[in-house]
Amino acid sequence: MSDSSDDQARLGGFAGTIDSYGNAAAAAPQAVTALRRRRRRRERQRYSAKEIGLAVLFLAPSIAVFVAFFYRPFLNLLNWGTFESRQGGAYFVDVGLSQYREELTSDDFREGLWHTVQFVLYTVPAGLVLGVLLAVAAHRKLAGIKAFQVIFSSTLATSVAVTSVLFLYLFNPVVGTFRVDWLNDPDMAMVAVALSSIWQNMGLSFVIVLAGLQAIPDEVMEAATLDGYGPTRRLLRITLPLISPVLLFLLVVLVVFGFQAFGQIDIITKGAPAGATETLVFKINRLVRPDNIGIGAVYSVGLFFITLAVTALQFGILERRVHYAQ
Repeated sequence: MSDSSDDQARLGGFAGTIDSYGNAAAAAPQAVTALRRRRRRRERQRYSAKEIGLAVLFLAPSIAVFVAFFYRPFLNLLNWGTFESRQGGAYFVDVGLSQYREELTSDDFREGLWHTVQFVLYTVPAGLVLGVLLAVAAHRKLAGIKAFQVIFSSTLATSVAVTSVLFLYLFNPVVGTFRVDWLNDPDMAMVAVALSSIWQNMGLSFVIVLAGLQAIPDEVMEAATLDGYGPTRRLLRITLPLISPVLLFLLVVLVVFGFQAFGQIDIITKGAPAGATETLVFKINRLVRPDNIGIGAVYSVGLFFITLAVTALQFGILERRVHYAQ
């Protein structure tokens, strides 16, 4: 009999004995707690001191990097948010959390957050849809299909700077290919910037979704075809549920990229026209000066927790709909 069965039998006998004295309601929870503690001790004893030491040794470099380059700087950032600069950054005054309350509820912060959300709404759905469609189109056993796979993934080789300069030329109203005045239109400037990010992220989305499609057994698709499933029905009923973990990962990555958008905005519009493309990261970059470093720190902390909350919300809501194959 296993240890778990022994514990259950012991618990049953113990509870039955107590019942005979009429004290089960008070003593049975204590027995359950004692047995759970014993189980936890046995689980800890499964690992030897050598195995635990080896695990700590492997984790130590990562922990050191995180402490040095993330945790400690983030704590410094939290601290900077409690100081308000005076006389152009000549000295700083500790104002506590009042600066957090004022700045995180200010119109400037809400405006930057709304522009960031706009950018995410423009780029994330388009990136997901394009990644799925291109990957499905290229996931075929056809002659020359490798060439199309290389073409679709080629945007991975381009940087934000290269992509931004390319689209800055395309949308130039005088010498550009499209000759549209979107960059000076407050209603279209964010769309123009978003298009550059959609194009750049297309390669990443394609590669991730294609990897998920290649992990689906051919027998599954063949069985669906024999059952009379057409291409659209196979995509919606078979393919997408099976690659749902990949899509969840891609969704989280694209959302994080969207909240961190800066380079394309700085190069293409510089926040213009009239601040219509000033995202939170762009505002943070503008504020990180001695006379505004406290406000920039507050904005950075606010952006971090907003991104963290959105990511946790995505996992909390969407992971229930994700199918993990056994």
